[in-house]
Amino acid sequence: MTPWQEVAGRIEAGDAAGTLRLVTALDASGRKTVAAELPRHLAEQKRVHAGWWEWRRQIPALRVAGAACLPGPAAVANWLFRRDFGWRDDHVADAGRILGLLRQRPEPWRADLARRMAERLRAPQVGAEIPHWRIAASLVRETGIEPPANDAFTLGWLRSLGTAVHGRDLEPAHLERITDDPLFARLMPHAFEADGLGSALFGAQIDVIVRMVDAGILDRPVILDRIVGRLLSDGPSALPTLAELHDRLAPTLDEAEERVTGYVRMLPVAPLVVAETALAQVRRLEAEGRLSDDMFAEATEELSFRAERKLLLALMGWIGDAVRREPSRAASGLAALSAIFGQDVLPLQERAVRTALGLAGHAGERERSTVREAAAALPAELREKIAAEYGEVVVTPIRPPVPVLLVTVPPVPPPPFPSPEELVRAIGAFRWPLGSEEFERILAGLVEWADREPDTLRSALDPLREVLASHAYCYTPFVEHEKPYALLCRAALMFASVEDSRSRVRTSKSRPHPYGERPHPIDQLIRERVREIVTLFEAGDRRPVLLATPTSGTGHIAPDTLVARMELLEAAGVPPLPADFQQALLRLPRSADPDVVARAARLSSPAGRELAAWIERGGLPDPVASCELRYDRRSRDGAPYRELRARIEPPGTALPDGAPPSLIGELFARDPEDRWFYAQILDWWPAVMPSHRDVMAAHMAEILPLFMDESSGQVDAVTRVVHGDGPVGVAMAYALVVGMGNRNPAQRAAATDALITLAARGDVPTAEIGRAVGELVRDGFVKLNRITSVLDDASRAGAHAVVWDIVAEASRGLLPAAGEKPRANVANLLATGARAAELTGARADIPELAAVVERGGSTRFAMEARRLHRQLTS
Repeated sequence: MTPWQEVAGRIEAGDAAGTLRLVTALDASGRKTVAAELPRHLAEQKRVHAGWWEWRRQIPALRVAGAACLPGPAAVANWLFRRDFGWRDDHVADAGRILGLLRQRPEPWRADLARRMAERLRAPQVGAEIPHWRIAASLVRETGIEPPANDAFTLGWLRSLGTAVHGRDLEPAHLERITDDPLFARLMPHAFEADGLGSALFGAQIDVIVRMVDAGILDRPVILDRIVGRLLSDGPSALPTLAELHDRLAPTLDEAEERVTGYVRMLPVAPLVVAETALAQVRRLEAEGRLSDDMFAEATEELSFRAERKLLLALMGWIGDAVRREPSRAASGLAALSAIFGQDVLPLQERAVRTALGLAGHAGERERSTVREAAAALPAELREKIAAEYGEVVVTPIRPPVPVLLVTVPPVPPPPFPSPEELVRAIGAFRWPLGSEEFERILAGLVEWADREPDTLRSALDPLREVLASHAYCYTPFVEHEKPYALLCRAALMFASVEDSRSRVRTSKSRPHPYGERPHPIDQLIRERVREIVTLFEAGDRRPVLLATPTSGTGHIAPDTLVARMELLEAAGVPPLPADFQQALLRLPRSADPDVVARAARLSSPAGRELAAWIERGGLPDPVASCELRYDRRSRDGAPYRELRARIEPPGTALPDGAPPSLIGELFARDPEDRWFYAQILDWWPAVMPSHRDVMAAHMAEILPLFMDESSGQVDAVTRVVHGDGPVGVAMAYALVVGMGNRNPAQRAAATDALITLAARGDVPTAEIGRAVGELVRDGFVKLNRITSVLDDASRAGAHAVVWDIVAEASRGLLPAAGEKPRANVANLLATGARAAELTGARADIPELAAVVERGGSTRFAMEARRLHRQLTS
């Protein structure tokens, strides 16, 4: 048995310790042989297995073999940093084995490797628990080289401080071990300047630094300067943990006074926790008479424009205390309170008015004028209180400017590939997730150039065969749920070499899903279009063109373009591919020019005649879509499991003969009992049925709740749907409201865009959306504060009229009856409604709102209800 065969046997058995024994005993010739075979072995594992999980047990042994046998530092560094080798198992033992092997190399060789590894470190790869960093740090220490100027390396050392004392009391001996580390003196001065500091500064690190400062190991003024400087320079990204370290060091009054300018400059933009730290120091200094008037004025002015209620309440309390201590500061305090008058949050306005009333005795005429002028923005009842103490408040009845409603348009699809070489470059560059536009472009280009210049395309694809193979068969063992990305790679590989592609097909690919779930018919249609191209190339067949490639950003195909493509197929004497033909029919617009109808009537093939009939009648009739919340006792704790289910009732008139092929039929008839497996390619769906928006929204409404707490971009699909055509109603309302309730702000912004687009087109189903908001909020399915944030943004963007209609309908179901406690955030909904009603000039009689106002109260909810009622009835 050769040395490689012995080593390969231990690697395949996942025996890292046995591999270590073998490679340690090899001579130079044996190590050279193993080094030559390792890349080939790795490539073979990736080729024959579906993914790394099937050969993961080999990874520790592979790392050991490479560290021992590869010749140069560059080769070893590249091997250890291979993306295939993610450090997943037995971290500490792996690093120990590899370090033992590396210590057998000459010192200059190890120094070179240390530099290479340290320079390649990235923030997620640092810390004593991560072997990449542990190996690099050990080699740097042992060789005595200067640590590289790499923030990740510095952060790894900082994280290692926490590991060194984890679960232990900090004894002097522990601190001594840390300071004896040769990396301490070199890296500690740079730790507070490293990018990504937040990934390495936690409780244990804070404990160590505080003890070092207390013990005099670290210079206290220097550390405080670096902390304050970093908090100030990071601005909105300042680290709460750095503020915690600052507070743990507990600056004295003298130390705080030396850094007061930094504290004040943090106040306008720092995160809440950091701003609270800065404000606490400024207030300490002011209370002790060590804060100048200029600093007081700057601090109060900067804070008055913050949006956080907690900070503003603290500011108003401070202003009252400060002016009582030093009446000369009333001017600065009242200027800040006047700014808060414009916050448009009733509880804050009310507190600011109350504080201003308490300071009226300290106000000169100039300050009184400032307060009166700012009070014009207050609600009437608060204006009256200011007027009683500060004099008449003049209100000029100026209607706020009405925003102009603007809407984006979907992008134009990219042009076809001008050559096979351009197509192959795109194939080599794409990665999952792949956009639907690029998917359609590559699919069309592959079919077109396979027909026009097959030899050129095959030659261009040949260098990509290994790459295509690695992606084509490694995503799922279940044929129903293969990603279109993998299928597209398989189609390209099948055209490049039928024999090579066939040899890589694994029998597991034909296994059904273990839970018996069917893939959603929309996903199935997308996949089937690629599978039939794989089959086409496997049979050595070709087509001059695909029918279903969109010509519009909505997913539509211009009828004249589709007729021309069908004419090409008829001229070539070949039928269309079945799934491609089904998809093309679904992408037709709802009407066509008479000339195109006449041209289509001249098509002679069976598919051509069917296409002509679809164009003439404007596609399929519209079904009726609806949604409902259903309950099923399927959760682990026995509580009812809520889910949103769709019902799509087929059109009242019978579908034309041959109109709904197998997959299309399931899209236009849907029972809430049907259950499908959903793939995460929702953004592709809108282009599948661009002329039936409510049908598509019904399918989406069931899926979007699954992604309520994710940022994977699924709500973007709703934005794309609304750009299409066809009626909208209950299904669109539920899809929109679920999108509005997404946890991620970027996803809620997508829902805002969808609402604005519908408003610009005059298509908003306001009553249905309002009722959906009421139902889903009452049931706890969505959170009202997220809904109101979307409605506010849409109102400011010009959709105020539809926002008011939505709020008016939603409030009927959300306002409390007599004796009931108001639901959380209903006050926000009423405030949103008041702003939208003011822009719209709405007048309305809402009995539920009038009843709330009649009951009175001083809570924010009661105040917002009175404000809205006055707006609607004055």
